[in-house]
Amino acid sequence: MRDVKTIGLVGGGVIGAGWAARFLLNGYDVTVFDPDPEVERKLKTVLANAKRAQAKLTPGVALPEGSLTIAASAVEAVKGADFVQESLPEREDLKRRVLAQIDAALPADAVIASSTSGLLPTNLQADMAHPERLVVGHPFNPVYLLPLVEVCGGAKTAPEVVRDTAAFYGTLGMHPLVVRTEIDGFIADRLLEALWREALWLVEDGVATTEEIDDAIRYGAGLRWSFMGTFLIYRLAGGEPGMRHFLSQFGPALKLPWTKLVAPELTDELTDRVSAQSDDQARGISIRELERLRDDCLVSVLSALAEQDYAAGAVVKAHRAALAGRGRTDGEAAPLALYRTQVAPDWIDYNGHMTESRYLHAFGEATDALLAHIGVDDHYLASGGSFYTVETHIMHLGEAHEGDGLAVATQLLGSDGKKLHLFHTLTRTKDDVTIATAEQMLLHVDTNAKRAAPAPAAITDRLMPIVAAHAALPRPVSAGRHVGAPRG
Repeated sequence: MRDVKTIGLVGGGVIGAGWAARFLLNGYDVTVFDPDPEVERKLKTVLANAKRAQAKLTPGVALPEGSLTIAASAVEAVKGADFVQESLPEREDLKRRVLAQIDAALPADAVIASSTSGLLPTNLQADMAHPERLVVGHPFNPVYLLPLVEVCGGAKTAPEVVRDTAAFYGTLGMHPLVVRTEIDGFIADRLLEALWREALWLVEDGVATTEEIDDAIRYGAGLRWSFMGTFLIYRLAGGEPGMRHFLSQFGPALKLPWTKLVAPELTDELTDRVSAQSDDQARGISIRELERLRDDCLVSVLSALAEQDYAAGAVVKAHRAALAGRGRTDGEAAPLALYRTQVAPDWIDYNGHMTESRYLHAFGEATDALLAHIGVDDHYLASGGSFYTVETHIMHLGEAHEGDGLAVATQLLGSDGKKLHLFHTLTRTKDDVTIATAEQMLLHVDTNAKRAAPAPAAITDRLMPIVAAHAALPRPVSAGRHVGAPRG
């Protein structure tokens, strides 16, 4: 698989737009084709939601956004692309025809991934001259937030394409699940379809409404599924003896005629009933409002799981760390660009500006990013070493509003291995205007002995070359300024 820098997207609907947002926010240039005349507007709407969610999910580690280009055809969209993601409607004839066109327009070493939710890759690659580079990469909505992507090859897919595609998705902050056996619907959708069929029967038979069914999931099993899934939950239900006891106790119930795994006929009457109940359930809230609510709830769940370093949260935590480490060079003779973020809605005060405490928040995050950069990680903290901030002086020079991008550049003014003197500059990225500065003094501490102590070589070996390189930089005019001093 070639080194990926540019992405070609064919299909810009819900899934294609979600892919565009995930790729763009990971710094890739993206070209999209979709016959919808409003595709650009819709893409930008989804991207705005994605940026809003990512600012909350991965605060302080936003990468420079890639460029978005709208193409006039599928062939134009993939021209020069290193990786192609096809997200056309679930029609095998359409996908086969377009995949063959894409295949003919690309170098043989560019991978083509299909977002199909259930069509077999063996069938999709049947008309391609290079079927070995076709792989399924089936994501879940919203693609820019949910980590899962099912990766499955067809009969002629090269094993290394499956392996490399899974690895590439991993760099995007996703959890690639390799489906080893080609099967209709893959894994996740087969499980979802079983639940969906039973839910439709409950509505058809008048047992429950769409809202009552959703309540049964979101107030119960759905909360557990977000971190343990089905089998591990049932293992716990078996008590100390575990799964074997659970199966012996509840297994006989599987023979009872509780469920209907064959879907009911989707008659006009059932369609009308489901649609009307769904309208009632939405209570007049628009699709876009529901999307933002969904995103906020997902961010909250994923962030909580990230604190536990478990399930999908472990993927988020690892991706945050990976983003924080991209594009940096130790000893670079320029202020370190270690922290980028976006002004979130809850950062705004009664004047409509970013509230005062969030300036300190941004500078604190930038300091943490610097410490991580020189090796002060979880392992180091657990060993008993840390830096404590003992003094901070902030100058407020400008305003920021909701949605504004922010970046902090950090200059090291000096260090003797125990003290660390920093100067941060906070810039509004849309116009490169400096809106605040902060000068900080940190002290290295032995947390076991509860006293200041020199940092060990593992830290100073990374710290001191940066200090030496920054010694050649002009000293900030405001460095050393006391409160109330004239602004020069």
